[in-house]
Amino acid sequence: MDLGESALENLGMNRPFWNGKKVLLTGHTGFKGSWLSLWLQKMGVDLVGYALPPSTTLSLFKVARISDGMTSILGDIRDFDHLKRVILKEQPEIIIHMAAQSLVRRSYTHPVETYATNVMGTVNLFEAVRHAESVRIVVNVTSDKCYENNAPHPGYREEEPMGGKDPYSSSKGCAELVTSAYRQSFFADKGHPHRGVAVATARAGNVVGGGDWAEDRLVPDIVRAFMEERPVLIRNPHAIRPWQHVLEPLRGYLSLAERLWTQGSAFAEGWNFGPAEDDAKPVSWIVERLADLWGERARWELDSAQHPYEAGVLKLDCSKAKSLLSWYPVLGLPVALEWIIEWYRGYLNHLDMRLLTEEQIARYERLAAK
Repeated sequence: MDLGESALENLGMNRPFWNGKKVLLTGHTGFKGSWLSLWLQKMGVDLVGYALPPSTTLSLFKVARISDGMTSILGDIRDFDHLKRVILKEQPEIIIHMAAQSLVRRSYTHPVETYATNVMGTVNLFEAVRHAESVRIVVNVTSDKCYENNAPHPGYREEEPMGGKDPYSSSKGCAELVTSAYRQSFFADKGHPHRGVAVATARAGNVVGGGDWAEDRLVPDIVRAFMEERPVLIRNPHAIRPWQHVLEPLRGYLSLAERLWTQGSAFAEGWNFGPAEDDAKPVSWIVERLADLWGERARWELDSAQHPYEAGVLKLDCSKAKSLLSWYPVLGLPVALEWIIEWYRGYLNHLDMRLLTEEQIARYERLAAK
């Protein structure tokens, strides 16, 4: 079943807008990038990806054959000369920047890599865009962790200060500042009388979904333990995060890009895309429900070892996106967890994972169009 144009508009999206657009997606080999790549392919985008190879042996990019429907270019966002050559050659109209070192705990062991990728990689992208006449839109995907975290907090709003106590969070706050500086210095309409580049940032919460195999991330750690029939070690069961299925913020990024195209600088700023209030849950809630859904003696234990600092409570206020983008979360966390188990069970049963992933995208579209 396909959705008509009017139904897709209920999503805050317009599928005909994307058909035939030339889009460059950095980070397309990652978890979120792979989901977005497949969705863009389904909408008829002329898609180019730029990223390092998948960082894990198992990956959604590989098992769902993401590269089959796009131009996939292997490259490092830290390599300015290569990135610039690719952008000038491919001539994208829209860039969605998702390439990042995305793990908090890895940022403690690899802080230089984290800053080089997340901060200087962002600088490299915008420097390349300055030389590319084709680019009209840039959506820079950062993180909800870009905010100066002073828990407890009822929900961070877009105008609140950037910060971060760990290298990852700090690097994402820095990426926000870099974006703001480039927007005001080089891409504002007044600075480019013949062409303006509309630049925005998107800040999402903790995304979950099938196909995530990253180390030191909750759902992949849980699923690996279940598959190996061992208890999951949970280091911070009381930490509260804004959990959401990966398709929720991706829909926000697409909606934002459309508004940037039609209304330019009016939407060129920071945007939060988080779950419903009820879906900000402690880690223990997530692992217990996934264990119930998995069955087969799935269980968890407290990891009593010493670990680096992580924020205890983190919530986003998404009233701006709801009001101005007509974006709102539609897939509740309990159902999202069911889809996750369905995905990994499908993988274990040797199903066609590209087809299963496409089916979940189509199911999400139908749900959001109701």
